[in-house]
Amino acid sequence: MHDWSIYLTPGAVERQLGLFCLGTGEQTHDSRAAPERALGCHALVWLKEGHGHLLHGPDRQLHEVRAPALLTLFPGVLHGYRPATPWRHAWTLFSGPATEALTSLGHLDLNQPVRRHADPRAVDRAFTRLLRVSRQHNAVQITGALYDLLSQQAPPQDDVAARLAELACTPMSIQAYASALGITMKELRDAVRRTTGSTPHELILATRLSNAKVLLAEEDLAVSVVARRVGYDDPAYFSRLFTARVGMSPVSFRRSGSVSGRISSL
Repeated sequence: MHDWSIYLTPGAVERQLGLFCLGTGEQTHDSRAAPERALGCHALVWLKEGHGHLLHGPDRQLHEVRAPALLTLFPGVLHGYRPATPWRHAWTLFSGPATEALTSLGHLDLNQPVRRHADPRAVDRAFTRLLRVSRQHNAVQITGALYDLLSQQAPPQDDVAARLAELACTPMSIQAYASALGITMKELRDAVRRTTGSTPHELILATRLSNAKVLLAEEDLAVSVVARRVGYDDPAYFSRLFTARVGMSPVSFRRSGSVSGRISSL
C-alpha cells in the first residue's frame, strides 16, 4: 500500500447534504509515537494492521488498539497514536450538522473512541468504497459512503424499541407499556433513546402515524376506522394530530401523499 491523501473543500450546496467529507487517505505509520493534537472536525481511522494504544481525551487516557479496529476522533479532543508495531490504516475527515444526530443515536460516542467489530469485512468494504468515491468528487456518493461507514458504528442493539413499536397501537399509558415489557420506566426511556434518539412517547406516536399512513394508502377504510386501528377512539383528535404532524389531513394524504392515491369516504 502506498501512502496517499486527498483533501476536499465542499461547496455550499454539498454542505446542505448535512454530512460532508473533508479528506481521505491511507497511511503506514511506524512504531514511533505521533505528536498529540486535536482536530477541527470528526475523523474515522480504520486500523488494518498493527497494535498499540490510542491516547485520547484531556486526561490522556490510553485505549488499547489491535487491528482490525475503528478509531473515532472528535473535534477539539486531544489524541495521539502510540503504536507498538507499525500501523497500516485508512482515514477520513468529515463534518456537518448531521454529526449531532449521529452522536445522539450513538454512532459517534466520545466514550468509545476504539471499537472492534463483529464483522470487520463489512467495515473494510465500507471504507474501501469511501476511499474510491472520494476520488470521483461526486458529493452524493461520498455522503452515501460516509453514512454507510458510520452505520458500522451502530451501538449495541436491544429489542425494547421494536417490542414497544409492536404494542404502540394498543392504547396504554407509558407506565403500562413498561410493565407489559417487564422493565422499569427508566429502562424503557434509556433503551428507546439508545435505539432511536427519542422518547417512548415519540416512538409510539411515530409508529401510530406510520401505521395510519399504510392503512390510508393501502386500504379502503374510513378515517374513523383507521383512527381506531392505530389507537385513537376519537377520529377528530386523530385527524388533528395527523394533520399537525404530517402536514396534511388523512384524506389529503390518501389523495396526494401516497403512491396508490386511493379515495375512500369518511
